[in-house]
Amino acid sequence: MAKTYGPLMHLKFGLKDAVVASSASVAEQFLKKHDVNFSNRPPNSGAKHIAYNYQDLVFAPYGPRWRLLRKICSVHLFSSKALDDFQHVRHEEICILIRAIASGGHAPVNLGKLLGVCTTNALARVMLGRRVFEGDGGENPHADEFKSMVVEIMVLAGAFNLGDFIPVLDWFDLQGIAGKMKKLHARFDKFLNGILEDRKSNGSNGAEQYVDLLSVLISLQDSNIDGGDEGTKLTDTEIKALLLNLFIAGTDTSSSTVEWAMAELIRNPKLLVQAQEELDRVVGPNRFVTESDLPQLTFLQAVIKETFRLHPSTPLSLPRMAAEDCEINGYYVSEGSTLLVNVWAIARDPNAWANPLDFNPTRFLAGGEKPNVDVKGNDFEVIPFGAGRRICAGMSLGIRMVQLVTASLVHSFDWALLDGLKPEKLDMEEGYGLTLQRASPLIVHPKPRLSAQVYCM
Repeated sequence: MAKTYGPLMHLKFGLKDAVVASSASVAEQFLKKHDVNFSNRPPNSGAKHIAYNYQDLVFAPYGPRWRLLRKICSVHLFSSKALDDFQHVRHEEICILIRAIASGGHAPVNLGKLLGVCTTNALARVMLGRRVFEGDGGENPHADEFKSMVVEIMVLAGAFNLGDFIPVLDWFDLQGIAGKMKKLHARFDKFLNGILEDRKSNGSNGAEQYVDLLSVLISLQDSNIDGGDEGTKLTDTEIKALLLNLFIAGTDTSSSTVEWAMAELIRNPKLLVQAQEELDRVVGPNRFVTESDLPQLTFLQAVIKETFRLHPSTPLSLPRMAAEDCEINGYYVSEGSTLLVNVWAIARDPNAWANPLDFNPTRFLAGGEKPNVDVKGNDFEVIPFGAGRRICAGMSLGIRMVQLVTASLVHSFDWALLDGLKPEKLDMEEGYGLTLQRASPLIVHPKPRLSAQVYCM
């Protein structure tokens, strides 16, 4: 549609007006010049039925409560100090992943499944002070169930629900979407209630040598967070809503991005070799990759940027809503209009990118077409985390995790496809949902390539 109707489109969804931005310049108008006006979310069934009726961070109305929840996450999870303090957690979980893969020899592995367990456990240890899945994730029914719940949330959140756009039909739930959301919410609520009640009853298990996020959140229930009135105390519902956000946004997006990065490298063997050669120079064969190595891995960083460009975890931005009338590029946008930013189309715009459908990390290197472009919301040609006030709170953690896991997999193994399938024949079809999943899982044969003792340490 963007090719046919241009970079700014007006759509009518039932009784609701929506505008879609499909170019970097138009997205910048909305998310930079008019950022404050588009800092709220429109009402939607997902936020109501799954995200505890807007009491989370992602869908909370823009205002003091949203700023408070974001500040808590920023200080205790996503600040530079917090990221550095928890380096060892990420390293330990990735080592578990690498050794689990190596222990199977050349047996095929479902890479996405193992990545989901790794990223979930790494985040859970920081949030809860413990892993939520035992073992390495190879055969874990709890991990399988959790993954299915996360995927179902993304599918339902990305579904077109008539009741969101024709309010009179909301009560009838003609598509059954609201009913499915309520059932899924009940499953997640049971999971989160168990975590919260166990902590309040038994306290921390003392397995970690740091204060986890849940302990901080519970402590904030006993005091006025900002020195204000009783309304500034955190409730159990807000804590569960925040944990839900972090589990969903912080695990599935990172693991799927790594899976896409590995698929692209396996599909392009020369690029895989180039990345391995860089890792061999910087890290060598006698240890695993650490976060301190990442600044020296310029080609690997370019691979990750190119993955974020071609496979943004959220191809169509979470919706925003106009607080008042405004004008964008000479067009009138009315109060209450829903804004959608087509992140996927912007990153494939032939007016902004040379050969935009090609996976070409060198475009981000010195001498390439976009050597100074980053993915942190400053350059609107590629905004996988969004931009402006509602930019993804966990962006810094997500980038670190994706870089470290991808580097570790590339460094530790050679990779081959099943049944001798040629790399160029690898299925790259995208699945449907709020996040950009692979339509088919990436199942591959690993071959350890480091010194044997490294996998046994």
